[in-house]
Amino acid sequence: MSEEGPRPFTVQVSRGYRVGRWEVREPLAPGAFGSVYEARRVGPPEPGDPDDLPERAALKFLPTGTRTPRQLRHLKDLAHRELTLHRKLSRPRLIRMYEAVTVDDPGNPALDGATVLVLERAEGSLDQLVERSAPGPVPGAPALLAQICEGLTQLHHAGWVHGDLKPANVLLMPDGGVRLGDFNLAAEMEGTHAYSPAFSTPDYTPPELLWSEVGERGQLIRPTADIWAFGTVAHLLLTGALPLPGASRAARRETLLRYARGDEELRLSPELPDAWREIIADCLSRTHEERAEHSGTALLRRGEAAAGTEPAPKLPRLRPRRKPGKILSTALAAVVVASIGYGVSTLTDTGSGDAGKGKRVDPASYGASELRTDKGIPVEYRKLIVDSAHDCSESAVTPALIAALLKVESNFDPNLSDPAKDEYGIARWTPRVLRYYLPDAQRPKTGNPRPPFPPDVSIPAVGRYLCAIAPQLWTTLPGDRRVLVAAAYLTSFAKVNNAGGVPPKQRPITDRLARYLKEYTPAASS
Repeated sequence: MSEEGPRPFTVQVSRGYRVGRWEVREPLAPGAFGSVYEARRVGPPEPGDPDDLPERAALKFLPTGTRTPRQLRHLKDLAHRELTLHRKLSRPRLIRMYEAVTVDDPGNPALDGATVLVLERAEGSLDQLVERSAPGPVPGAPALLAQICEGLTQLHHAGWVHGDLKPANVLLMPDGGVRLGDFNLAAEMEGTHAYSPAFSTPDYTPPELLWSEVGERGQLIRPTADIWAFGTVAHLLLTGALPLPGASRAARRETLLRYARGDEELRLSPELPDAWREIIADCLSRTHEERAEHSGTALLRRGEAAAGTEPAPKLPRLRPRRKPGKILSTALAAVVVASIGYGVSTLTDTGSGDAGKGKRVDPASYGASELRTDKGIPVEYRKLIVDSAHDCSESAVTPALIAALLKVESNFDPNLSDPAKDEYGIARWTPRVLRYYLPDAQRPKTGNPRPPFPPDVSIPAVGRYLCAIAPQLWTTLPGDRRVLVAAAYLTSFAKVNNAGGVPPKQRPITDRLARYLKEYTPAASS
């Protein structure tokens, strides 16, 4: 079902690497915020270990961002969220955590400081089952859905929202049972709602989150977001197709927008069993309020009832087959080449062909392959600009874009002060907005940061802000994606989406920005 091809392993770990009592074996699953490897326990159980401590487990490596400078600032928070949930909750339908280990390996900066969760090993995930099944309904779908209902009910009753329910995060166990996993975006409720980072999977995101602004604590989310996602998963398993039509994610997003506005009705597949049609229609109600009227827990109970007593399916082999060492080494080498490649970027030119060789360069030519060196960009800001762009995996967030924004905002003036607009520094930050995009160590415990805002604070915050808003822009918007991201920075992503592009009032400044963007981008990178 993926339209993006296989993901690289965000965290690269060699076979045989030791983490506490565990030795890494085969790679199991990549992900946007971590990587999972099979592991075997080395040595006998120790005093205090659970009686059922397994011989083999799954190690989930979650980089914290504390010593790996190319990681997103959000990684530390995401790791903390997942670790907190595992420590607070132990439920039959949630993947079990045996222990958590912190990597202490100063000689390996890509791993040093990483959090490693030791989890029970699954046979595979629901998305693998969907991909390997024949067209149409997935065998045993009702029984699988009943167990997903059970897991969501356990999670919601404990006061948590999953926040990213999708087939890849539903794990299949050797006995055919189901466990919910991947709690990076899970959030503990405060009354009727919770706050989660502004990340989501498009095909499983409810309409209200498309327009949701990100506040200081993140994005407001409710259990009804999980209900919407469950309805989507159920439709997929029972029919082999997603409920909203479209040949691409962008097309399906447009269908979702028309449905949310009331311009289009929900057309569920005629292949959907009658027992499930009303349940899924209620799960996919347009608004949070409509879904809440049906009572999330009651909807899930209806799903369990619709499944009846159908036995769990016999699963095909889902985990990767073991390959000979030479072939495995070649495959791992390919993964390394394709990976994001978090590494030390202190005095090496991360944008040049010599990156990775440790070639030391003059600050005036830092990142020369991505940012022109002859167009007046102050030398003292080049490294901040290039590294801030590299901290984001969004292709539209480039060093040239950040440089162009700084040019039109302040003409690279680090001492800019505009009290009338409450904007300060090289990036014209407003204190209340800047607060949310500061690392934890720089964020005041109470109140907003006070100007002046030096470039080493302002510029990385620009990169974080751009990285947060870029995924929120519709993929069907016309024009240069970088200019659209800049327009969203200057206004908001909601205004750009609603205007169908750059809002008319912003065009004079974005036209200037586009000229600088072209000027600062090397010809080979255009």
